[in-house]
Amino acid sequence: MTISAFLPMTISSEMTKRRMRMGVTLETRARMGRSPLGAVERRIERRREKREWEARRREILFDYEQYEYHGTSSALVMFELAWVMSKDTKDMLWWSVVGLTDQWVQDKITHMKYVTDVGTLQRHVSRHNHRNEDEENSLSIDCMRISFEYDLHLALYQHWSLYESICNSCYTSSHFKLWSIHGQKKLQEFLADMGLPLKQVRQKFNSMDISIKDNLREVIEESSNKYGMKDIRIQTFSVHFGFKNKFLASDVVHAAAALLENIEKDESRTDNFINALDSLSRSNLEKLHHGIKLAKKKLISVQQTVASCICTNQILSQGPFLYCYLMEGTPDVKLFSKPMSLSILSKYLLKAFVRSTKNKRCRLLPLIMAAPMDVEKGTVIVLGIPPEAESSDKKKCVLSNYLSVSWSSHECTSARPS
Repeated sequence: MTISAFLPMTISSEMTKRRMRMGVTLETRARMGRSPLGAVERRIERRREKREWEARRREILFDYEQYEYHGTSSALVMFELAWVMSKDTKDMLWWSVVGLTDQWVQDKITHMKYVTDVGTLQRHVSRHNHRNEDEENSLSIDCMRISFEYDLHLALYQHWSLYESICNSCYTSSHFKLWSIHGQKKLQEFLADMGLPLKQVRQKFNSMDISIKDNLREVIEESSNKYGMKDIRIQTFSVHFGFKNKFLASDVVHAAAALLENIEKDESRTDNFINALDSLSRSNLEKLHHGIKLAKKKLISVQQTVASCICTNQILSQGPFLYCYLMEGTPDVKLFSKPMSLSILSKYLLKAFVRSTKNKRCRLLPLIMAAPMDVEKGTVIVLGIPPEAESSDKKKCVLSNYLSVSWSSHECTSARPS
């Protein structure tokens, strides 16, 4: 036989041996968990886990940058801590009420969160009132009595006239559109529907006839429902110091905020902070009354500035957001260089603009508000307000999403989004 006859047999045997060796290698690798098929599956699984991790990371960062929210008031947390340690007092309870009310006045928490925390405080108020019923000083001039009640959504009305409170409260003023002549007529119709004489509603609340004051809340609530103001009644707390002085929690909040951002005297921020802190003590009621006077002036300035901005069309649409800048010559512009005052103005202004414009898209747009902070230094304070239609538990963090432009040519101070 020739050599060529043995070639096919040799090649065939070589291929058989190679296949056998490959089979042994694959079997060995499979036993050791290193088969090519298993490695591919593991690579695919690792890629899938990495994609899921990156998607989760993007979602967390989106929520962190897109939304902002406030938790339980620190005043309430500290009071409950003192309660657990059996060291809580009635003064501490009142301060926790003021802390919660500040969150509600500044619109930092949802209505559901507010009602839940009010229920918690109501149980503590009942416990303290029951514990102090038999004390000797429960009827003395120095006593302190906290009570839960349903009251009106009107700012400082018990220390003001009812007419001025309606005109300068954000809720009622924006509803009636009091910056317009039609709004003023509508307010007169509202007062006539309640059957309240102008002489009574224009004088101090404490000077009104007792017969009118006794049924005032029910009368206002009934007429408010006819005019679409269904949230005129709110849950709140009040405090009595002795027999004469009564304050709602919202009164103290407005007074303390006005003292904290007082611009009438050339006092330092430290002095303003100490004055605001003193107003929370029942031994410094003069400071509290002074704070209420400043709060009235502040609310009047806010209402006048809102009316001016609406009537002069100072709110501009800049595509994905609304924009308003207070010029240097604007009255009380120094007041709005403070963060809390500018926040109240911005929320009031956005609510008023949405109610006055015919463009429904504005309900979905946030407002960027800017005001001079220090004219000499050329600094500006900027604040972002979520859309009026935003009803989610999470408030949109406006500044991080809409202020993407560069402010390199201007030194800017950014206020915290509200």
